[in-house]
Amino acid sequence: MLVANQKAELEREVWSRLDAVTDPELDEPITDMGFVERVEVNDAKQVRVAFRLPTYWCSPNFAFLMGFGIRAEVLSLPWVTAAEVQLNDHCFGDKVNEGVNSGRDYHEVFAAYCDGARLDDVVEKFLAKAFDRRQETVLLGLQALGYGPDQIVSMTLGTLRQISFDGEEELRQKTRYLDLLAAQGLATEPEDLAFPTWDGQEIAAGDLAAHLTRLRSTRINMEFNGALCRGLARTRYKEVEIGPEGPTLVDFIAGRVPPREKTASAG
Repeated sequence: MLVANQKAELEREVWSRLDAVTDPELDEPITDMGFVERVEVNDAKQVRVAFRLPTYWCSPNFAFLMGFGIRAEVLSLPWVTAAEVQLNDHCFGDKVNEGVNSGRDYHEVFAAYCDGARLDDVVEKFLAKAFDRRQETVLLGLQALGYGPDQIVSMTLGTLRQISFDGEEELRQKTRYLDLLAAQGLATEPEDLAFPTWDGQEIAAGDLAAHLTRLRSTRINMEFNGALCRGLARTRYKEVEIGPEGPTLVDFIAGRVPPREKTASAG
């Protein structure tokens, strides 16, 4: 039987692993977005993860992708004997939960609803957006360090790996950008160009400004959607920080309390 501190340590490992699961539309970890409600590990080292989305009607495609990602990350831990994912408070919750936990194909689970669309097409679309957002952050970071267009477009992967940024966001996105470059096979060797387009084309120095304008448009759209999701989630679940003296009259008038019980959506 696991003692309390052992269980807590294993649950921390799961939470850390879930940082790798992102909202496909926003390219932000579901842990940062507050989508993960609860992680439980029992004595048999079976893991149960409950998550939720900002609205009752959030895209089933996204819900399934996140559920599948959660299960895959949990099962990648060598000590896990079984994993169960539970999507709460969602119009397709039962179908997502059954599909994810059965291991069946998305197209089989949602054959009647996907209108011929394939999940891999959805993944490709949002990976491209994630790539653009990460690349823009790194490019702007290089410009801030004084690199010019010619230096940037001719920079190799080996050189980029050696560059250190001061900003927290640049450091975070550089690692994520390098990971996606490698995963997509866009740059794997030190001599490969560090800044291809998503379809593997080189960027001319004279086209860099226009390229950055397009990337900026993608980022703004993603940031707007992210802010909207966070706002919807706060409104729906009314989870706010209450001061040490307890809720005030303003908190009650604004509908911020009573806060949602932590276990209200379990079971």
